[in-house]
Parts: sequence; structure tokens; C-alpha cells
Amino acid sequence: MNDRRIRSLAIVGGGTAGWMAAAALSKSLAGMGIELRLIESAQVDPIGVGEATIPPIMDFIRQLGIDESELVRDIKATYKLGVGYRDWTRAGHFYFHPFGPAGPGIGNVPFQAYWLKMLLEGRAERLEEYSIQTVAALRGRFARPVHAPNTPLNKLTYALHFDAGRFARYLRGYAESRGVRRTEGHVRHVSVRGSDGFVDSVMLETGESIRADLFIDCSGFRGLLIEGALHTGYQDWSQWLPCDRAMIVHSERSAPPNPYTLVTARDAGWQWQIPLQHRDGNGYIYSDEFSTDEAARALLLGSLDGRALGEPVALRFRPGRRKAAWSRNVVALGLAAGFLEPLEATSIHLIQRGIAMLLKFFPDRDFAAADIDRYNRMLESEFGRVRDFLLMHYSQTERAGGFWQHCRDIPLTESLREKIELFRSHGRILREETELFPVLSWLSVMVGQNIIPRRYDPLVDGLDPRKVQSRLEELRSSVRDCVEAMPSHWDFIRSGDSPAKTRCAPPTAARQPSM
Repeated sequence: MNDRRIRSLAIVGGGTAGWMAAAALSKSLAGMGIELRLIESAQVDPIGVGEATIPPIMDFIRQLGIDESELVRDIKATYKLGVGYRDWTRAGHFYFHPFGPAGPGIGNVPFQAYWLKMLLEGRAERLEEYSIQTVAALRGRFARPVHAPNTPLNKLTYALHFDAGRFARYLRGYAESRGVRRTEGHVRHVSVRGSDGFVDSVMLETGESIRADLFIDCSGFRGLLIEGALHTGYQDWSQWLPCDRAMIVHSERSAPPNPYTLVTARDAGWQWQIPLQHRDGNGYIYSDEFSTDEAARALLLGSLDGRALGEPVALRFRPGRRKAAWSRNVVALGLAAGFLEPLEATSIHLIQRGIAMLLKFFPDRDFAAADIDRYNRMLESEFGRVRDFLLMHYSQTERAGGFWQHCRDIPLTESLREKIELFRSHGRILREETELFPVLSWLSVMVGQNIIPRRYDPLVDGLDPRKVQSRLEELRSSVRDCVEAMPSHWDFIRSGDSPAKTRCAPPTAARQPSM
């Protein structure tokens, strides 16, 4: 039998995407005898796809065997329990999108179903009151999960804010220590084989030609291999996602960092504030139809909490994705595969998913069409679900003004329309098995943006309403007690990993008594 194994793999481009791929592949492919090489140019300033993440990043870190406390110290990270939305639904309004679950179900009735019934009847508090992530975030508290069965402390869910450049450098050290060879250089030419259209090699400005069996394109928006050489094509999603500009600047921290990302709606888009240990990250995402770059720059600089640490950097982008992220022997990751926008911090996650799926369908030199087609369908589905979640934020708003009226007029995708209508009818949220955002995410954003069901799930009528209300009160009390046992977020970071004192009593709600 002919040996058709992949023997060489070249990653074109560094930054977050390139070094995430190098780190993951150097670990997962260890022992297979594959030469791993990463080509990047110091002359190209990589675009940090974001400094905020979502909980799956913790799985990536753990799978690499990285010590979390060491990483947090090295890359100046802070912890993230969710996202706070200020003035988004309407001026003066605030809601919180937390990570993790809220409360336990009762038999076959999920938490959101019985909470919604009580809310519609005026007998439940705001959703935030039942989420330990929300209460902790808004009080500036943090702790990692501890073994405290039947308490909210047992299922604390979190992500990280970090300096994207430091994260990439950390992963570079990890990858190089596992045999990845870095080559400094700028790609001048890509050679494509005439026989089958596969990429054969890339030539650097130095004249060096680098061949590989498999190429990973991490070259950013331009997609040097996936688009420049293979002409894969791009799906423009501007019809659903209205923003196409970004203005980014770092600023001095003016207060201890909060364990959440703050998102504030503006007249032509929205602004983020991401707190790190040594500075804040700030950005304004907007539509060029409703704001000039000069106006965006002035707004951003005029709304910082601390002194700007440089001049704002302006970026242009087209929201969308490659028609095929894997074509022939090239797999695109990061901005080369597509970019939606930073809202809900999904960019790094989509890199992570692309890497995970590549390992799931890792090829030999025959590059089976069935594997490539399946990979592309799965990634298209991932991008589409994220698009729908982002579109819901924009389209379901009460804000006044030309930009926000434009957002309300955006036609919904059929998948999002179904999602919203199912919720409006009886508060039902159906989630596909591999869908990124959990039920609580959809619930938090829909209720936060004033999408309220007309009726509740009829199954809740089988529960004793007095016991349901008692359960909600016990859960709310347990959340408050557990948060009180946590250290402040800043104290936790400075101490390394100070645990929460487990003095919060387990709510009887968690024991799910018969009703």
C-alpha cells in the first residue's frame, strides 16, 4: 500500500490564528512525523481578532495542558463572566448576557419555562437575579468553580479577556518548544500545480521556496492562499450585519478591572470596553453609511474612562465568510476564513472550531472530497448560527435613530425567524446539539431586548406554583450567598487562585422534589 500520509504542513501567517493552529497541531499531531512550519513576517502587523473570548477557550487551554494561572499572569488576562449591554435595547436600559446555566429544571420542565410563567404573572425577579455569573460580575467578584455540590459555585462558567499579542507570543513559545519551526519572511508568490489546482509551494521575498502537503492559510482578510491563489469566493453578509468599520484604541485603566465586557450602543453602532490587568481595550464598531471615520474617532476618544495610549487604529471589513474554508490542500482559519464582527466575541472561537474540525477530518495526501465537503458544511453551519445570534441583537431593538431603524428593517433569516417565533409563542428555545450559544444565552438576550412570550409552556401548569415560587426564592438567595463568599475579581487575580469560601447553602431547588 502506498504511504499517503501527510508529511509536511505549512501555516502561512502568525497572529492569533496562526499560533493557535501551531500550538494545537504540534500537540495533537505529535508522533506522526509531520514537519510543522509557520511562516510570518515581522513587517506585517497582525490584526488582533479580539481580546475577549467565550467559555470554549478554556477547553482549548486545558487540552493543551497549559497552566491557567501561569497563562493569566503572563498575558495580563482578566476573567470574563459575560457581557453587559448598556443602552442597547433603548437609552437608559441595561441587561446582562451571562455565561453558564441559571437554575435547575423540575422534572422535564426546564428552568426558563417555570421562570417565564412566574415572570408573566409578576411573581419572579429579573433573570439576572438567578444567575451567579451575572450577580458576581456586577458586584466585581470572581472565583473558579469549587466542589460544592448542589450550589451555584459548582458550575461557575467563565472565559478570559487577554492581550491578543501576548497570547499569540505565549502560544508561539508553546509551539516552538514542540518542534514547530518558524520562518521569518513575506510571501511573494504562491505556486499552484497545473495538474490538480493544489498549492504546491510558497516563495518568500528571500527567494526561498517552501513546499508542503497541507497549507493552513492564516494570512488575514486578504486570504493569500484560499482566495488569492485558489479563488474560492466570498459570501458577503452585509445584508444582515450592518457594521463594516472599526476604530480601536488602548487606554489606561482607571479602576480595578470588571469581570465582564461592557458593550454600549451608539448612534451608528456600538462601543466595547475590555478590561485587562495593565490597560483597557476599547473599540467602536460602526457603519460607514451612518458615520464618518472622523466622527467615530472623536466619539471613541471622547468616551474613554482613561487616557488613550496611542492613536486609534481604523479597520475596514466586510462581514461574511469564504464560500469554502477548505479548498483542495488549503484550510483557511481566522480572518482568512471569514469575519462577522466582534459582538459576542466569537472570532477566536471560530478559529478554535476550525482547528478542531480539521483534526476531526485530518486528511492524507489524497484529500478525500467527502471529508472536505463535510468540513465546509459544518463550518458554514457554525458561521450561520453565530450570524443569527448577532442579527437578533441588531434587529430586536427599540432605539431611535437612522442606524437603529435600519437594523430593525433588516430581513431576518428563516432560521432566526423560527427561533424568535417559537419563543414568542410559548417561551420555547430549541438548540441544535452542536450549537454554540446555550439556552441561557438566547433567553438572556431575547428577554433583555424585550422579546417577551405571549404565553408560557403549558407543561408548567403541572407544577405547584407555590413550590415553584419557593424554589426561585431559594435559588436567588443561594446565588447571593455564594457571591458573598467570593473574593473580588482583582483580589483573585493578584492572589493567583484564591478559592471561594463555600458557605452558601445548597438550595432545595437543586434537589428537584416531586411536584
